[in-house]
Amino acid sequence: MVSIARNAERYLRSRTPEARYASFDYCFNYFQSFRDEPRRLVARDQMQTSCLQLGFYLASWGMFRGSTDLLQHSARYLQRVIQEIASAPRTMWGMDVDQYAEGTPMILETARRLRRALGGDASDTLVTKILLGTCGAVPAFDTYFKRGFKVWTFGAKSLTAIGEFYRRHSSEVDRYREPTLAYETGEPTSLTYTRAKVIDMVFFEEGSRA
Repeated sequence: MVSIARNAERYLRSRTPEARYASFDYCFNYFQSFRDEPRRLVARDQMQTSCLQLGFYLASWGMFRGSTDLLQHSARYLQRVIQEIASAPRTMWGMDVDQYAEGTPMILETARRLRRALGGDASDTLVTKILLGTCGAVPAFDTYFKRGFKVWTFGAKSLTAIGEFYRRHSSEVDRYREPTLAYETGEPTSLTYTRAKVIDMVFFEEGSRA
């Protein structure tokens, strides 16, 4: 039986302002600051920063390793991804696991558009890391999460299973919706982790020790 408390607390102990776990916080904070006006992400004076924010988060979380397609590209390659994020349905910006029953088709369509923006054959890991780091809508389907949650593909069935897990453990998951850390100060912000992010960190920790 997975221990939500043990895994969440282990993750949060490692989330110091200069540790790689905080890269998620800084990226998420940036994109969420445009939640009310997402089209500003692609403004001429903002696009470079948008690409760099997303790119460093992805690099910090292993998506620029030697076997990955992203290693062959500069941050400018992410412009198409930023455009898709900026044009996603506004409800994607508040999407979380408690809304999967109605929201799964929109999540999968947004993922399809991101995959197309990345050339058509981007991995589930990359696409879900982008969705997590920008909207916080889904866990990142990387090796550790999939091993910990015992799910192997990103799709409607796996999202249903995550939603059911949340319904069974909602009070404990919600307990670990910690504030993100601010880049400028390293102190907590008024923005909290989504439920999907809590589930991500719980099963990332579980899978990393399996």
